Amino acid sequence: MQPLNPALAKTFAPPVMEARRWLEGVVFPPDRPLINVSQAAPVDPPPEALRRVIAEAALNRPEAHLYGPVLGNGDLRAAVAAQFSAAYGGAVAPAQVAITQGCNQAFCAALATLAGAGDQVIVPTPWYFNHKMWLDMAGVQTLPLPCGPDMLPDPDQARALITPRTRAIVLVTPNNPSGAEYPAGVVGRFFDLAQEYGIALVVDETYRDFDSRDGAPHDLLSRPDWDRTLIQLYSFSKAYRLTGHRVGAMVAGTERLVQVEKFLDTVAISPSQLGQIGAVWGMEHLQDWLAGERAEVLARRAATRNALTALPGWRLKSAGAYFAWVEHPFADSSAALARRMVAQIGVLALPGTMFTPPGDPVGLRHLRLAFANVDGAGIAELASRLALLEA
Repeated sequence: MQPLNPALAKTFAPPVMEARRWLEGVVFPPDRPLINVSQAAPVDPPPEALRRVIAEAALNRPEAHLYGPVLGNGDLRAAVAAQFSAAYGGAVAPAQVAITQGCNQAFCAALATLAGAGDQVIVPTPWYFNHKMWLDMAGVQTLPLPCGPDMLPDPDQARALITPRTRAIVLVTPNNPSGAEYPAGVVGRFFDLAQEYGIALVVDETYRDFDSRDGAPHDLLSRPDWDRTLIQLYSFSKAYRLTGHRVGAMVAGTERLVQVEKFLDTVAISPSQLGQIGAVWGMEHLQDWLAGERAEVLARRAATRNALTALPGWRLKSAGAYFAWVEHPFADSSAALARRMVAQIGVLALPGTMFTPPGDPVGLRHLRLAFANVDGAGIAELASRLALLEA
């Protein structure tokens, strides 16, 4: 057998791909089609106007088929800087923006500059599994920070985890998998903690366009010397349905981006040209459309809250952006329950065990339901089917 990187060998398999395999050989009757609440990605293509812009670029712009700048095209970096400056009441320069092949790559690039084998990173649980996978592959020790019953992490508990080997704290808000929106005060306290210890605060805001709050969700970009502590991540995939084009962004200090450029140059060379062209056009022309998308997601969140709150035996812990985090009433683990749900009620969901350390009691008792691709009638049907599950 050929050699295998032991860190990669120990990394768990991609959870969404594993869940899809549960569907093999299962037949869903016409009167009870599959309800898929396993993945948090748009299933519809971008608006037609955006598709036409991308198509026109593919046909008529030769540079759309060539390598571009490693850190992204200047017009998109400038657009991100301007939008983030306005949205957060701060000052972000284009030189403090990097464009990446999706937000997952932004996370990997950021962490590659922060931590190596044997270092530590604090991550609240339940965590986003791809974050944990990257840290495992890199040989970085993940320090779990369990969230409280309100699904919020506690900065004081994080302080107790910091050691001389700790390099960063990672936050995701609105959260994947719980949907929890972290209050500005909580995020600010984590920033102060990271600044005090000279470590980085990585804030992944993939779902910020679907935050239920009006105005800036935090004030970090308006703080003096924010770029010495904060690394902020963003995704265009959810906002403009550009999942297949892989466009993400990182906002960080220019010295950090010098190191990020090294990483990006070795894994992708440059981001997708067509995706960047689409992202710029979307930022300039689709803000009203995006507001409508946000309103629809918030309506689905409200429908999910109403449906699951009324479901006997189940407890809705939090819901926001694309997700609901629910506690199930059964004796079996969420891993066994999730597989049983496919055959018994035609529902595909991810178990909490995919978002927590092995044996974590929270993971055993919870499921993540990604409701953003299910309309109001589908959400009501989802609750009806959950009520039919047998103990």
